[in-house]
Amino acid sequence: MAKAASLKILYGEGDAEAQAATAAAFEKAGHKVQQAVGRKAVEAAIGKGGFDLVVLGPTLTRNDRHHLPYAAKKAQAEVSVLVMHADGSRHPYVDACTDTGASVENVLARIEGMAIAGLMPAAAAAGR
Repeated sequence: MAKAASLKILYGEGDAEAQAATAAAFEKAGHKVQQAVGRKAVEAAIGKGGFDLVVLGPTLTRNDRHHLPYAAKKAQAEVSVLVMHADGSRHPYVDACTDTGASVENVLARIEGMAIAGLMPAAAAAGR
């Protein structure tokens, strides 16, 4: 599997313990991760901006996973949003989603397949 360019990721969850392992996997894959626990913390980080990708985890409430993509795009129109544990295909501000119970490897593969803020996956760039 090709490795995507290093991204600056805002990773929001409702539970800090659940967040730790996934955040570590994102960092191991070469990404810079800022963690935020709870809706208010995610909104505060979104307001500061500067992210390539906002990942909203499954321990956030369903309402948070629905509202926060709007907040992210309002603050930074070019940011990409990945929602875990959702059907984002019907949400106009969600760029990608993963199924309930998706593994960390599946989430990383989904990130690598996204066209994020003009960045191209390494495999596409290598084909030039």
